This record gives sequence, structure tokens and C-alpha cells, in this order.
Amino acid sequence: MTADRQQKFASAGAPRFGRVVDRRPHGGGIHGRASSYIVQDDEDGRHYTFDYTHIVTEGFRTLHTGERVRFHIAAHDTWRAEFVIRLNQPSPEAFYE
Repeated sequence: MTADRQQKFASAGAPRFGRVVDRRPHGGGIHGRASSYIVQDDEDGRHYTFDYTHIVTEGFRTLHTGERVRFHIAAHDTWRAEFVIRLNQPSPEAFYE
């Protein structure tokens, strides 16, 4: 494995921090309300995508634009975020607005 490739895989496991910059409803999921999200990395400004199945939480797997998250970069799809954790918890009423 080349040094560049080793570095890419080594960095894939490190936690990253960023903000959700876009939410794109696509009508999937059991109730037709599933969404894809785009997070912008605070450190390098790159954008990564993920869907609700990558949000680590109990209950609603929904995020709002502007929320801060911690995530990992997928090892094989370096454009995809995974293991996304919300850092600032909104009040429950925010989900019903």
C-alpha cells in the first residue's frame, strides 16, 4: 500500500467535527420522510454526505441545518460521513415546528 493510501485510511478513522449545511428530503423510508444530509468539515471545509441511518441516537434520527456534529469519514467512500453524533441537542419542540 502506498504512503498516500495509508494516510487516507489512517485519517478515515479519526473523529471529525462540522456543521450540517444541507438537508435533502427524498421521500424514502417507511413513512416517506427520509432525508440525506451534507456536513461541512470544520477543519478542511470539505463536504461529506450521509443519511438518517448513519445518525447515532435513540429516537428521532433527524438533524437540522446548522447543527454541530461529530462524525467519521467512511474508509472506502471518502466522500461519506458515518457514525454521526449530534453535539447540540435541540429542545423536543423544535421537531414539531
